[in-house]
Amino acid sequence: MRGEASMKVGFYQFDVQYGEKEKNLQKVIDTLVKNDFDLIVLPELFTTGYLFPSKEEAISYGELVPEGKTTKKLIEFAQEKKTYIIGSIVELEDDGVYNTAIVVGPEGFVGKYRKIHLTNFELPLFDRGNEVPIFDIEGVKIGIAICFDCWFPELCRDLALRGADIICHPSNFGGTMSLDVIKVRAAENVLYTITANRIGLEHGPGFDAEFCGHSQIISPDSKVLYQEGNQESIFITEIDPYRSREKRNIICSNLYGELEFYKSHCKEK
Repeated sequence: MRGEASMKVGFYQFDVQYGEKEKNLQKVIDTLVKNDFDLIVLPELFTTGYLFPSKEEAISYGELVPEGKTTKKLIEFAQEKKTYIIGSIVELEDDGVYNTAIVVGPEGFVGKYRKIHLTNFELPLFDRGNEVPIFDIEGVKIGIAICFDCWFPELCRDLALRGADIICHPSNFGGTMSLDVIKVRAAENVLYTITANRIGLEHGPGFDAEFCGHSQIISPDSKVLYQEGNQESIFITEIDPYRSREKRNIICSNLYGELEFYKSHCKEK
């Protein structure tokens, strides 16, 4: 990173081609290699697409983490470029299949987060995660919410209470309401959010979905630092990840105290 209070972060928004794992991954690498950044966020399920017609189909595109080809190739790239990359893929482990965000960097595999809050479409396809990790990236604390996760304030509050400076938000959504929801998450927790949403049309089992893009970066005071349109693009900007950390800690501490008061004094009679 370029300085203790300086970090170049961004997102890559593109049209994921369904089932074209190698093609999508190579497109990511070919684009990222031309840019300079400390941390980049990729869309949800950026190698495979989203509208799997069955769990068996999802499993056919799944990989082990970190032993799988996608994670290994991103690790190699991140080590060469000395940067961090976050994006979600289909993960297989034993009998489970997960929508998993992987985190890689100069030190190799940093960790993973499995999506907890699944949409009705996803419930037949994926198993839920059960951990909410925080990743330390050279002193900056990173949390992850995958797409629909952002609609549940408890997850982001938990991350904030444990010191997250940035919430990275790999996404696949068609409507723009999630953009407003994640902006609220930034405001109520006083932290940065980086949403990487995909674009393009995908044919699903009996229906089509069009993904709206509009990836964005929100500041700790809930200002939109940048919002993209509905075209392919990579955007990178410089932020101070330590900004408002002290203020955020005070706010979250007060809110936590109020939550404890509520639980102890406002129980149902």
